[in-house]
Amino acid sequence: MEVSELKAKLLELLEVDEEFRYAVAGKLGLLELLRRLDKLEQGQERLWRSVEKLWEEVRALREEQVRLWENQERLWQEVKALREGQVRIWQNIERLEERLSRVERGQAELREDLEELRRGQERLWKYVKGGFEGVRRALGVSFEEYAASFIGFMLDELGYPEAKVELRKPVLHRGRIVEFDILCEEPLVVAEATLRLESKEEAEAEVKKLMERAEVAAEVFGKRPLMLVLAVGNAPEEVVERLRERAAEHGFKLLIGREMREVF
Repeated sequence: MEVSELKAKLLELLEVDEEFRYAVAGKLGLLELLRRLDKLEQGQERLWRSVEKLWEEVRALREEQVRLWENQERLWQEVKALREGQVRIWQNIERLEERLSRVERGQAELREDLEELRRGQERLWKYVKGGFEGVRRALGVSFEEYAASFIGFMLDELGYPEAKVELRKPVLHRGRIVEFDILCEEPLVVAEATLRLESKEEAEAEVKKLMERAEVAAEVFGKRPLMLVLAVGNAPEEVVERLRERAAEHGFKLLIGREMREVF
């Protein structure tokens, strides 16, 4: 029997045979129910897979929460250690402030002592200057001696209290005797002293003499002089200005009588 004939026969039976019709309807309902059950089973399987994933996520969250609590505990321990360290730091700062306060008080006392010492030195210096000037007037010392004493005081101020400054010191140089107005061998200081200069020409000659003496001293003693000095008792203002220019050019110290008297 062909399919088309079979379909026609079945349709006819459904129309005329009530019992057959009910039997087919029951059969169709059971199949539908089975299909629905299959779908429900598939849905339930998907649901269980979702629930399993959810539980995995929950477990991961719990593990993460445990790690967070552990990290939080370590963090609190670190915070506690930091607080304790901060307390120690503040304690150290307080001790340092106390020490600084004591040091400042000590510095203030030291400044007062230094100021008193400075005033004492000033009084002593005035006394020495007055005494020196009085001795010079009483004994009538020469200008060279006066200049030599002045240079001695200068060297003492520079840290050479034992320096020996000599007058009219003869020195053998290349087979001849060269006399220095003022000479100190240690440290090496060469000085020329003249009571008065009247002209710029005389000033230039005195500067030339000083520079020549400096070269002689360098050869004899094997070292350059620590200081060159030209002491002039009195000179016109234009001559003094020329001497100041030469002093700046050649690097020697110029001492003028009136300026020396102001110091002493």
